[in-house]
Amino acid sequence: MEPAGRRLRAAALTLFAERGFHGTGIRDLAQRAGLSTATLYHYMGTKEDLLAEIMRESMSLLVRAAALVGTDGTPADRIVRLVHVHVLTHAARPLHTRVADDELRALSETPRAEIIALRDGYEQVWQQAIDAGVNAGAFQVREPGIARMALLEMCSGVARWYQPDGLLTLDDLAARYAEMALGALGFTGPPPDLDPATTRESHRLVAELWPSPHL
Repeated sequence: MEPAGRRLRAAALTLFAERGFHGTGIRDLAQRAGLSTATLYHYMGTKEDLLAEIMRESMSLLVRAAALVGTDGTPADRIVRLVHVHVLTHAARPLHTRVADDELRALSETPRAEIIALRDGYEQVWQQAIDAGVNAGAFQVREPGIARMALLEMCSGVARWYQPDGLLTLDDLAARYAEMALGALGFTGPPPDLDPATTRESHRLVAELWPSPHL
């Protein structure tokens, strides 16, 4: 991507997160990116195209991350790893989360359906881990689907309040969230620990898939 295109992408991500899609005008995008409104269209289609691109890439990366960490081991292991990567990602890349979570309603029917399909694919990895735990008797939860939605909402919330200078390291915060997730699922055994190699792999994965908080 050309430098001007990267500036436009960063401007759109920041403005959509701060003001919302409908609160962001073309002139706002041009001014923040340091481009003229005439030049702007050289680097984008419509404003909706730009929003859909940001959301599509963000959700595609989450799907890829979940496929890499959330399909092996016991159900409890899978939930711990999914929570860890989800919390890491949403704490480190809060702008992406705000846009992906809050601006879906701004898309028209076709791109909205595409993003929903990606989101459903990501959530399915979580649902499979929860269902596997229920079927094995490791999780005691009445409504697995509601449990999935509650856990994702809880873990995504870190994007709205996490600060790097807080009392807990990001890994410790993710570990506490994993404990709460397992508790909500009715898991009564000791929570599986993330070994150092797995922790390093999660950080490497987040850094590789999301190399910049503004792209």
